[in-house]
Amino acid sequence: MAKVTLRNLAAHKIRLVLTAVAVILGVAFVSGTLIFTDTMNKQFDDLFSQVGKGVAVDVRAKKLTDDIEDDGLSAQPVPASVMERIRAIPGVKDVKGNVTGYAAVVGKNGKIVGTEQQGPPQFGVNWTPGGDYDLKEGRAPGGPTEVAIDAKTAEKGKLKIGDSVKVVVQGPPQQLTVVGLIDTGNLMGATVTAFDTATAQRLLLKPGFYNDIQMASSGPSETELRDSVAKVLPANLEAITGTKLREDAKSDVATIMNFFRTFLLVFAFISIFVGAFIIFNTFSMLVAQRTRELALLRAIGAARTQVTRAVIGEAIAVGVIGSTIGLVAGAGLALMLQGFMMQDSASGLVFTWRPVLWSYVVGIVVTVVSAYFPARRAAKIPPVAAMRDDVALPQRSLRIRIALGSTLTLLGAALIALGLFGGGSNPVAPVGAGVLLVFIGVAMLAPVISKPVVRVLGAPFARVMGMPGRLAQQNALRNPRRTAATAAALMIGLALITAVNVMGASMSASVESQVDKQFGADYVVEPTGAGGTDTSAVAKIAAAPGVDNASPFYSGNAKIKGKRAFYVAGDIKALSEGVRLKMVTGSTALGQDGMLIDEDTAKDNKWAVGSTIATAFPDGKTQQLRVAGIYEKNEMLGPRVIAQPVYMAHTAKPAVDGIVVNTKNTDAATKQAIERSVQDYPNLKVSDQTALKKDARKQVDQFITLITILLVMSVIIAAVGVINTLALSVIERTREIGLLRAIGISRRQLRRMIRVESIVIAIFGAALGIGIGIAFGAALQSALEDQGLTVLSIPVVTLGVYVVVAAIIGVLAALWPAWRAGRMDVLKAISTE
Repeated sequence: MAKVTLRNLAAHKIRLVLTAVAVILGVAFVSGTLIFTDTMNKQFDDLFSQVGKGVAVDVRAKKLTDDIEDDGLSAQPVPASVMERIRAIPGVKDVKGNVTGYAAVVGKNGKIVGTEQQGPPQFGVNWTPGGDYDLKEGRAPGGPTEVAIDAKTAEKGKLKIGDSVKVVVQGPPQQLTVVGLIDTGNLMGATVTAFDTATAQRLLLKPGFYNDIQMASSGPSETELRDSVAKVLPANLEAITGTKLREDAKSDVATIMNFFRTFLLVFAFISIFVGAFIIFNTFSMLVAQRTRELALLRAIGAARTQVTRAVIGEAIAVGVIGSTIGLVAGAGLALMLQGFMMQDSASGLVFTWRPVLWSYVVGIVVTVVSAYFPARRAAKIPPVAAMRDDVALPQRSLRIRIALGSTLTLLGAALIALGLFGGGSNPVAPVGAGVLLVFIGVAMLAPVISKPVVRVLGAPFARVMGMPGRLAQQNALRNPRRTAATAAALMIGLALITAVNVMGASMSASVESQVDKQFGADYVVEPTGAGGTDTSAVAKIAAAPGVDNASPFYSGNAKIKGKRAFYVAGDIKALSEGVRLKMVTGSTALGQDGMLIDEDTAKDNKWAVGSTIATAFPDGKTQQLRVAGIYEKNEMLGPRVIAQPVYMAHTAKPAVDGIVVNTKNTDAATKQAIERSVQDYPNLKVSDQTALKKDARKQVDQFITLITILLVMSVIIAAVGVINTLALSVIERTREIGLLRAIGISRRQLRRMIRVESIVIAIFGAALGIGIGIAFGAALQSALEDQGLTVLSIPVVTLGVYVVVAAIIGVLAALWPAWRAGRMDVLKAISTE
């Protein structure tokens, strides 16, 4: 039977190549993701092996929570006096204090170097000899007017040693002289700006303080030295070993990389799932076309298991070849991802055993499982069937499919509802399982649905095109199972794309609605980077012509009931007007220790006006805050507002997160005056209501575009499936096509018939997918209504475009099968058995 398998592979090369394409694309997604994340992990490992090298003990502020977002930069700094105590401990050597903060370099074009939003971090540090970085050129900064910048940032900003450069910090921008270029190694595009220690403390932190203090050991072990250092530290500081310092850094990155890997693998799974439909469809058609051949094998003595193994052997061969090519293609995909996401640090790829193993496991297993049921059907062909001319595989009744498909669809819908509305801690698992079951259930029901839908979709073609249109409609109706399986592959991709677009449109509409209802200020001025600004910018804006008042607001994190709690602080009158705050009970009189909370927070914690809440701050101190009032949920403000004096008392370097601006007029001249007042602050952006909506739409559109691009892979695989189905259908109908040509149908009409059949199948898949996608999107929007997704918006125009795209896919998919059918020799086609 091995020879039979090899012969069949050789005899059906073209048919199986198209099947292998589905395997290749799915495996490429999997292997590319694993290779890329392995490469990034290796680069980060190399980076962190250098950062903190030689450090035995690190002294830092205790973390507020274990949340990864609590990065420690908001924690209270370490006073320099602690360094003197540490130096007196036996076994300590090379004690140094580190200062880290936000600093961004402005290039020759007047813009901040690097992506301002969602870009790599922009660090300011103090220069210490023998630290984490080396000088590449020039010298170290030695005074309040000197700075050293990393060489890659200098190249981007067209800066060189001796140039005067503007550096944006949390405060007035500084005009400094570049005296050195730093070699940062592989920092993934991050910007590094170095000052002397005193200047770094003044600009980035607080004079006389450090973010952390590190030391080496002259003899004791890391743990022994850590225990000795811990004894001289105040209660809000902790000592950790250098090993833990590096492990914590790696752990944070590993968490991010695991999320990124899972994110991409989800889309890879979708592509593989779609590919499984194509593989199943292809082998079903191949088995149907070889019914007589397989019956002859049974007649000459082949056992059922041998016939099954022969078909499975073909599947294994397709899986191995597809997996091998997919692995190579995945390396190319990983290289593209690396070049796109790590332009400044792209290096060679890292190959481990994981992508190799999983490429072959996924490719072979999916192919074999998809081909198993057609193989079983092949084994059940009776030997006597070889003697019949009209042999065909028996078709089971659709009743079982209807019952099973309906059950799976309802079960899937129930799981989705449970995940979205059940209030569980992990909704991803039930929702994911529910979506999978819905897709399988609808795919099983599709043959029943296809008959009335295809009749409706094919009717216009039948009326307009006459005989070719009618024949195309009948061909699509002839085998509803095949039509449904082909359309189902396209359905899955378009369903997910539609759901994502419905969510995106709903997010944009919800944000716009919130801005209309809640944004009460004339303008808001916000930093585009991570460092914020200070009150010097507020004073400049307040002095601008036409400005009535400018009030800053701040944000921070505290710990309440053991959990991370985000808050906003500022002048409560300006904030109330700026976000159109609506009080439910109590008042906005915060005094020195007051807090406002929204209705949901009050309900969840059973708090009322007058309740006192123990609130722990990053400086290690806990303060009892009084609930002064409860307000209606406000997405622009967040769940809680604390008195500004409380924020100031517990924050070492207050950072202005935004400035609420009210003016006499909201004309262009006033906005230009505000923009001129902050022209020395290139990180500040002036926005009115229209600009806020535009920015929100832009961010949503970027995210939706990314998701759509990732899902397009599944649509491409589905298009390959349409080509494969049509090509096999043409081969199956060779004699029929010859007879059509013999009775007078032209090549042009024949090609048109195949194109219309392809278009009808593609539009049927699109109609199913868009319908399911709208249902998914509406369910998600309803579930997230309490999270601010208050408006359901269906992008009708976009969905109409997808229908047109599906029709174009149908036309393109039919090109080769139609061309092949048109080239058939009439006599040979008629004589085909």
